[in-house]
Amino acid sequence: MRTLILLALVGFGAQLVDGSLGMAYGVTSSTLLLAVGLTPASVSATVHLAEVGTTLASGLSHWRFGNIDWRVVGFMAVPGGIAAFAGAHLLTLSGEAAAPVMSVILLLLGIYVVWRFLRLGGRRPNFTGKVRGFFLIPLATVAGFMDAIGGGGWGPVGTPTLLASGKIAPRKVIGSIDTSEFVVSLGASIGFLMALGSQGVDFGMVLALLIGGVVAAPIAAWLVRWLAPRILAVGAGGLIIFTNTRTLLRLDAVQARLPGDAAYYAILGALALLWIVAVAWVVRRELADRRSATLRTEVRVPESV
Repeated sequence: MRTLILLALVGFGAQLVDGSLGMAYGVTSSTLLLAVGLTPASVSATVHLAEVGTTLASGLSHWRFGNIDWRVVGFMAVPGGIAAFAGAHLLTLSGEAAAPVMSVILLLLGIYVVWRFLRLGGRRPNFTGKVRGFFLIPLATVAGFMDAIGGGGWGPVGTPTLLASGKIAPRKVIGSIDTSEFVVSLGASIGFLMALGSQGVDFGMVLALLIGGVVAAPIAAWLVRWLAPRILAVGAGGLIIFTNTRTLLRLDAVQARLPGDAAYYAILGALALLWIVAVAWVVRRELADRRSATLRTEVRVPESV
C-alpha cells in the first residue's frame, strides 16, 4: 500500500510538471520505476497505460482553458501513435539488454531538457506564422518512437522543438503536445499489450500513477498560464539526470572501472551540487525578470519636449 501511495504521488508530481511544461511525465515516472527494478518493457508499458488516462484528462483540461492548436494535434497525433506502436514492439523484443540503453536515453533526454531551458532562459519571441505539416509529421514520428523505447520522449522532443520555432504560443505548444500524446500513449499501450500480454503489466501501479495524474491534470492546465516553465524544467531534468546516472554507475561493467565507492559518491555528489546551483540560478533569474517587468510597468517615461 505504501508503494502505491508513493506511486500516486509520483504520478501527481509528474503530471503537474508535464501539464504545465509539456514534458517529463513519462521520463520522470519511467526513471523512478526503472530505479526500483522493473524491466524496461514493463516500465514503459505501465507508464503508457497510465498516460492513456492522464493525457485524456490533460487534453480535456487544456481544451477547457483554450490551450490547444488543433492543427498541430491533427498533424502529429496519428504519426506519433504509429511510431509509438512500433517502438513498443522493438523494446519488448530487446528484453533485459534494453535496461542500460533505456537509462542512457533517459539521461540524454534529461540533459537535453536542462540545457534547452537554461539556454532559452524563458525568452518569449513573437509568435507568428505556422509550423508546416511536412515538419510536424517527421517530428511526431521521431518523438513517438523515442517515447515508447525510452519510456518518455514525446514531450522532451516535441515541446522544445515547437517552442524554438517561435510560431506557436507556449501555452498552445504545451496543450497541443499533451492532447496529441493521448493517441501516442494509446498506440504504445496497444503495442505493449500485444507483445507482453496483461501478465507483463502491474495494473495496481498503473492505477496509482493514473489517479495521481488525473488529479493533477486540471491544476497543471490552469498553472500553465503563469507558472515559470524553466524552473520546473531544470528541477525535473536534474532529477532525471541524477537518477539515471546512478543507475548506470551501478552496472557491473562501470563498477569494475571505478577506483572505488568514493568515486561513485563523488560523481553523484558533484551532480547533486550542479543541480542545486542550476535550480538556484533559474529561480534567481526568474525573480529578477519579474522585478524588471514590474518596474517597466510602474515607471512612466516622460515625453520628450
